[in-house]
Amino acid sequence: MNTVDLLQANLLSPIALAFALGLLARVVRSEFSLPKDVYLGLSIFLLWALGLQGGVELRHSSLQAIAGPALATVGLGVLTPITTYLVVRRLGRFSTADSAAIAAHYGSVSAVTFIAASGFVKAQGQEAEGFMPTLLTLLESPGIAVALALGAYHAREGERPVREVMHEVLTGRTMVLLLGGLVVGFLIGDQHWATIGPFYDTTGAVFRGVLCLFMLEMGVTAGARLGDLRKVGGFLLGFGMLMPLAHGTLGAWIGQVAGLSVGGATVLGTMAASASYIAAPPAVRLTLPDANPTYYLTAALVITFPFNLLIGIPVYFRVATWLGGAP
Repeated sequence: MNTVDLLQANLLSPIALAFALGLLARVVRSEFSLPKDVYLGLSIFLLWALGLQGGVELRHSSLQAIAGPALATVGLGVLTPITTYLVVRRLGRFSTADSAAIAAHYGSVSAVTFIAASGFVKAQGQEAEGFMPTLLTLLESPGIAVALALGAYHAREGERPVREVMHEVLTGRTMVLLLGGLVVGFLIGDQHWATIGPFYDTTGAVFRGVLCLFMLEMGVTAGARLGDLRKVGGFLLGFGMLMPLAHGTLGAWIGQVAGLSVGGATVLGTMAASASYIAAPPAVRLTLPDANPTYYLTAALVITFPFNLLIGIPVYFRVATWLGGAP
């Protein structure tokens, strides 16, 4: 399948179309929006399911198999916020606070983009390694920590200390669900997983149906910030598309070097290319109160998120396929 076919298959997937519908609903000023509690419930389900299945699969993985990819993932978690900070600070000439805030978002990972990439590679007949949710968890926090360290000195006297903020990030909803789910999934084993697997299986109909509803609301949320594109200028628009391509290519290459399959390298590349809009914003608001939310939220949610969802994932798959020696 060539790149054009891959893009078409991705654009016509239920996940992409649900996001597009939500975006359109906001553009035409529809009153549609999921209730906040429903949206929260959907996000909890998705993260918990990811953690559970990741734990079950981790039980089947040897330390030798996961050690290399895990080390590569942590390395990406350190490298991506540094490169982001340098590009935004030196080329974009953003302030220290804004540069660190954007770096925190691009150094972390979008769990929804991860899910979309996992589904995409499976649809192409490839299988990502079962321990990929473990790598997702490993990539969640280092990027935020490194970026906040870069901008910590900018925090005004009297603000909450970085240590307290990082404690809140590491014990927040996202990390509790992912890490807690990993532990629970690892402990329950195959016998108990068989009784709940049909409901939480990330390749099953229930999970994918919930994801479509979640993406519908994400489209509405992104559509509400479309007007911010006029404020961020051409630099951030280009950055929001080119930086993911650079990080995604790097992630796919590192994944191949670490021994991942084509599917696994694609997913790792997608994780490196993604930008967090769940875990990073609260940490940034607390540590870098002078950072402009329009910049980091618009870049992560309105530019990079749909770019990866619609275009980026097929590109990372093609890169991983080429690096893996497949035609």
